[in-house]
Amino acid sequence: NRSDLSPSSFILASIPGLEAAHFWMAILLCSMYILTVTGNCAVLFIVKTEPSLHAPMYFFLCMLAAIDLALSTSTVPRVLSFYWFNTREISFGACLVQMFFIHTLSAIESTVLLAMAVDRYVAICHPLRHAAILTNAVTVKIGLVAMARGVLFFLPLPLLLLPLPFCSSRVLSHSFCLHQDVMNLACANTTPSVVYGLTAILLVMGLDAILICLSYILILKAVLRLALWKERLKVFSTCIAHICVVLAFYVPLIGLSVVHRFGKDLAPLVHITMGNIYILVPAVLNPIIYGVRTKQIQRRILNLIHIYND
Repeated sequence: NRSDLSPSSFILASIPGLEAAHFWMAILLCSMYILTVTGNCAVLFIVKTEPSLHAPMYFFLCMLAAIDLALSTSTVPRVLSFYWFNTREISFGACLVQMFFIHTLSAIESTVLLAMAVDRYVAICHPLRHAAILTNAVTVKIGLVAMARGVLFFLPLPLLLLPLPFCSSRVLSHSFCLHQDVMNLACANTTPSVVYGLTAILLVMGLDAILICLSYILILKAVLRLALWKERLKVFSTCIAHICVVLAFYVPLIGLSVVHRFGKDLAPLVHITMGNIYILVPAVLNPIIYGVRTKQIQRRILNLIHIYND
């Protein structure tokens, strides 16, 4: 039967025994999504309207905000529809499109985080050359390269799944479509898809993580050469927000990868929770982290609140 070989749809995962709690789970997810949209839109608005923030670091922050908005919007509304209206099925085509957006946007975010690490390295280790090296034009080019890199590396993932037959279970282990999750449902040789997926992850997220660590080793060496501890803390404090954002991105990514690789016998709750953390936690935390650590953003937010209250 051809419908068995090329499924018209997949079934999104639900947590066994907690079907009655879907409404309240959706409330929690919706609240986090509203926080994501509000926080990241606020960052975009503040950077756009505050001339003092028209600098590479804050343009990179805007890129992160746009990516987080796109990533959460490509997944959360569909999950809310599932929880509130019990629409568990997602079409094969929509699943592949969602998969493409999730993996591509994650790759773009990883590249932007690397660019932000390089920005910190140049600002601390070569302060006199920072303005000449990282101009606004260069920042835009880096953003375009990040987009092209994400698309080129991760467009093949759904394309490799298109010809595969699916003749067993159609139930996913997450509330949205991820490459490895869909690939595991195929009943054919998936070696090319496995090898390419692993290669893409290592050459993008893996390489970026190594280069980010290298940039911070160089930054730490430069900071330790300063004579006074007060100077060291002042210089290194400019990196704290970026380090927190890097951890907020890579820790859920590694956790989700470990669950996929070694957690086949884990409860569905673990898979679904890790998936939601991977999608939403960085998007919620990023604007909060930069809002707390950046005085200009803090001041602008307080001004907006004061104007609104008046």
